[in-house]
Amino acid sequence: MASLQGRHALVTGGGRGIGRAIAAALTQAGAVVTIAGRNDKALAEVVGQGEAAGHVVADVTDSKAVDGGVRQAVAARGPIDFLVANAGTAKGAPFPKTTPDMYRDMFAVHVLGMLHPVQAVIGGMTERGFGRIVAIASIAGLKGYANMAPYSTAKHAMVGLVRSIALETAGSGVTVNAVCPGYVDTDLIGGAIDRMIAKGMSREAALAHFTSDVPAGRLTRPEEVAEAVVYLCSPNAAAVTGSTLVIGAEGP
Repeated sequence: MASLQGRHALVTGGGRGIGRAIAAALTQAGAVVTIAGRNDKALAEVVGQGEAAGHVVADVTDSKAVDGGVRQAVAARGPIDFLVANAGTAKGAPFPKTTPDMYRDMFAVHVLGMLHPVQAVIGGMTERGFGRIVAIASIAGLKGYANMAPYSTAKHAMVGLVRSIALETAGSGVTVNAVCPGYVDTDLIGGAIDRMIAKGMSREAALAHFTSDVPAGRLTRPEEVAEAVVYLCSPNAAAVTGSTLVIGAEGP
């Protein structure tokens, strides 16, 4: 495993699912991890389990809250070397039934939710000549998905933001990349499967809805996404920037 000894990492959406797995993997690799999110109890549980060193409560859609959380994290554990923009949720519907508010909500969480923490840390990273920014996007940010237009639109914008910032920071010692998972075995997918079952679908058919087009034939584990993040933060990935790393899905 890559050694990230002593580096300070900030992981948004770190209280559960993919974010929690990322925090645990970075901690295991030697990083000092601060997790951020809205649920103080969930965040404190992760810290209590030793999967992160500390936490801050902040809504990533609120720039002032993010700035305050970053200042708190820096005061407690030093300058931030790694930022993992992971906070997110999914919202979709058949396109004729989508509303402008759905798009605004998805843009706020995924695009502004990445933009705010990046803007809070990137100045210090460029001044020090080192930084790793990893956005947890989605395969839906690289190709379209039916009935998921608000989510896919926001994730495409997120990937575009990654590529633009990567060009602006090229040669500075700061890298900016996106991890694009397919369907991941989290509460989000579990809830969707439960709703399908409630409507009369068998569990096998509901699961197949998410795995039939996946080369591995199964849901991706959060730990597999986390290992991709560890790689992108490692010295071995110093020349990788502006990339999209697809995990557990067929690329576009």
